[in-house]
Amino acid sequence: MDTSDNAVRAIMGPLTNGKLWMKLLGVMMMISGALQVLSLIGILWAWVPIWLGVLLFQAAGASEEATATGRVDAAVRATDKLRLFFMIQGILLLIALVLMGAFFLFGGAAMLAAMAGAANY
Repeated sequence: MDTSDNAVRAIMGPLTNGKLWMKLLGVMMMISGALQVLSLIGILWAWVPIWLGVLLFQAAGASEEATATGRVDAAVRATDKLRLFFMIQGILLLIALVLMGAFFLFGGAAMLAAMAGAANY
């Protein structure tokens, strides 16, 4: 059992060393979400950065607990919160890239239509 506790502490050590930055980024994301709520259109997606900030905060706390106690379930909880954080970030990036491509496509089509219309005059 002691070997398992030491393994958990060794694996979670680097994550625990970065807990300050995880908590700082989590707080900044929550503040960002709270500020987005103040705008009318930002209300639609303001919950996402708040949720991501909470996930980072929970991951930092669980990694600290896993390092202090050597409990495997706390380590699993910490890594699962980070997995969810990165999965959501990846999905959001994919959506942003698809929307950017669509805007470029429609913007380019509009520009070509405007140039064709100007050539007719």
